[in-house]
Amino acid sequence: MKKANSLVLGLCLLAAFSCTKDQDEASDLLTENVEVNLQDSDAFLTIEEINALINQSFYEKQSFSWSEVPANVLWSATVHGGNVLTIGYGEKGESFRTEKNDRLDATRLGLVDLVQSSEQIAKKDFRVKEDEVLNVVDLEVTKLETIRELLASDGVRYLEPNGYSYYDITTPQGAKPAPTQTRSAGCDTSGSTLNSADYRSIWPGALVPWTFDRHNIASAWGRSRGAGITIGIIDTGLSPNQPLLGNSFGDGASINGRTVEKYGTYIDSAWWWSNNLDGPNDRCGHGTSMAGVAAGPRNNDGLPSGVAYDANLVMYRGTSDVVLNDYHERKGVSNALRALADRSDVDIISMSIGYPWSIGNVRDAVRYAYSRGKLIFAAGGTSTSATNWYPVIFPASMPEAIAVTGVTDWSGGYRECDICHDGNEIEFTIVMERDSNDDRTTPVIGFNQGQRDYVGGSSVATATMAGVAAMVWSKYPNWSRQQVLNRLRQSSELYSNTSSKYGYGNIDAYQAVQ
Repeated sequence: MKKANSLVLGLCLLAAFSCTKDQDEASDLLTENVEVNLQDSDAFLTIEEINALINQSFYEKQSFSWSEVPANVLWSATVHGGNVLTIGYGEKGESFRTEKNDRLDATRLGLVDLVQSSEQIAKKDFRVKEDEVLNVVDLEVTKLETIRELLASDGVRYLEPNGYSYYDITTPQGAKPAPTQTRSAGCDTSGSTLNSADYRSIWPGALVPWTFDRHNIASAWGRSRGAGITIGIIDTGLSPNQPLLGNSFGDGASINGRTVEKYGTYIDSAWWWSNNLDGPNDRCGHGTSMAGVAAGPRNNDGLPSGVAYDANLVMYRGTSDVVLNDYHERKGVSNALRALADRSDVDIISMSIGYPWSIGNVRDAVRYAYSRGKLIFAAGGTSTSATNWYPVIFPASMPEAIAVTGVTDWSGGYRECDICHDGNEIEFTIVMERDSNDDRTTPVIGFNQGQRDYVGGSSVATATMAGVAAMVWSKYPNWSRQQVLNRLRQSSELYSNTSSKYGYGNIDAYQAVQ
């Protein structure tokens, strides 16, 4: 089972993270009474000491990387994380291979032999996982000397304690914990009663969310509805209790015969070497909401429509929730990216998930998917006001990903939603929250049949942008990824004068499909 972690979905940091706060407040987040020491030694660090080092890095540099810590910190985190160490091998930037490479094979075998010899483990008892495409290998490491030998070896791109899942997004000392934001960005399957001002009815009985009209999405449906385009979503899966994302995917005015597929790459196990996949079904609710926003049918059931309601959908359950703080979630997302990258029918990948800092095997997989021509959207970050000094989250922080965040419906210009992050990596914004009431966000189909719900944060903003991109690509099916992206940029409010916090700003879907 996934380790308990106070990085709770209430903080929902990750469905999607990042804002800024005065540094004096951020400094309060450093763990009290823990001496921070970045000098290499033989000392084994406690979880509290490791977290203090991480917090200090965020406070001083707005970032953290395992590549910047000494060997004993890597060793301590590896042991705390179930003894699993991920090695990225090859030359700098050599994230993946597309054909057999004897040099890379030799490098991998040499590193595996080094670890086995240093750990003094018999071959039959040695646990190792290799990847056929990504230049990544996971091994069991228990000794500090093994870490030091690896750091001194050629062909090592990075070492990461990929099982370390104890980092805690802490509230400032003395501050009251912020209220949970489960409806905004985390797990929620309960449904909501929608305010009648938050939607309007449209033939043949579907609802148009109020946020869609802020981006002229319904007006754009006269020109494109996403037909012929396949959106891949990596999230918490699809609910088996929501037929509009199953057998009734072609309901109402949507194309009868468009396809929805769901797969699972997540493993729910305490053992990192387990191969027991947990299936494609959503147990959280987040993935169901994202799929509904991006491509839910324009139904005749009195429920909210999706943006690209004629597009095809492929959902991968790569994670149990929105926070990639577990080895199996990171591996599950990496494997899902690989699978979507290899599908020629998938044009767009949407990820309303992430983590405060870069994860090597996920980063390598994003680069692989990008190399295969995929247009990748990722959530810029959703947390609470107590943690909004963190930067734009990973993988939205990558240049290969298009970072999206949410803004409020405010007449005075641009203002991030109460729990959304902004920053210079953000490219697009979506209005997804009432200025007067942060509980009234985007209406979506719910987890269960006939159910309605609200969903917000940069999560829903990302899924919305993925749907708009599908409409553009459907309108111009022969365009390249760059041409589609250029049209999205040109159709956004701040195109001629981009913002350092909001990028190109709010998209106009009708203009994008002209």
